[in-house]
This record gives sequence, structure tokens and C-alpha cells, in this order.
Amino acid sequence: MTGGAALAALLALSGCGGSGAPADPLRNAQAPCPNIGILSDAAELTRFRQGGGQDLTAMELNASLIGFEAKCDYAPERAGLDVTLTPRFTAERGPAASGRGASIPYMVAVLDGQQHILSREAYNLQVAFPANVSRAQSQDEELSIRIPGTPQAAAGKNILLGFVLSPEELALNRRRGPR
Repeated sequence: MTGGAALAALLALSGCGGSGAPADPLRNAQAPCPNIGILSDAAELTRFRQGGGQDLTAMELNASLIGFEAKCDYAPERAGLDVTLTPRFTAERGPAASGRGASIPYMVAVLDGQQHILSREAYNLQVAFPANVSRAQSQDEELSIRIPGTPQAAAGKNILLGFVLSPEELALNRRRGPR
């Protein structure tokens, strides 16, 4: 069988399916994902009581961004990629905490290849500490992000996750270094 005849036979077979609609070769294909990472300077959040210094007795909250899960799909009409992110957090209630819950701000940014921010969204993780419990892990909070463009161009972008920090919290993280 010649190359042309083999291609014609393959195309004829791919049309068999009974639906009458043309086959979508990407329907079951795995979409590429952009590079996804955690911003090291913003992977920790430590809050202290106002005016209490920065020692353990003044700590209200310590949270860590410990990882994430990601899944990528083709956007409808091949208009880019749909990225589903599930960030993973741990949080510890400090001795100076006044309540049983905390609102922890974090962000997800999409950057181009030159590290210019294309979009940035802020979120709040709500953490509840039951009585006699000082540590908690995040639940499965999924975020959906659409990166426009061709799937190949969208896969060339970068996604960074991190806490939204005050200048003092950022300075503390930089002094401590990565944990």
C-alpha cells in the first residue's frame, strides 16, 4: 500500500463512528500546561500582634503554601488553555491569636516569558481552628484560570502562587530565607 493509499484508508476509518460529525482529534488529547510554581519570597505568611514585636508570644498566625495540583484543558474553540489549580496550605494559630479563624490572602499571577505580569488575582483562604486545635490544612479549593491565545502560546506562560504580604512580612521572609 502506498503512503497516499494508507493515509486515505486511515482517514476513512477515522470517520467511522456513526455520529456523522467529524472526529475531533484533540478531544481526548492531553493539553499542555504552563510552568507553575510558588514564589519563594511569598511562600510563608507570619502575622504578629500589632506592637508585639516578632517573637513567638506575639505570633497570631503562621501559614505555608506547601504545594499545588494543576490540570490543564484546551479552552473552548481552542482559545487558549483552562488551568485548574488546587493550592495546598497549612496554617498554625499562634499564641497571640484572638479568634478561632483567619482570613489568609494569597494571589495567582500569570507572567509572560520575560516575567512581566499579564494578570493577577487575589483570593482569601478562610481557615477555622476548632477548639483545642492549633493547626489546619486547606480544603480542596479549586481555582480556574483561562490563559488566552493559542494553546502553544498559553503553555509558554508562567503561573506563580504566593501569599499577599505586607512590606514587613516580605522583609521577614527575606531575612529568614526559604524554609
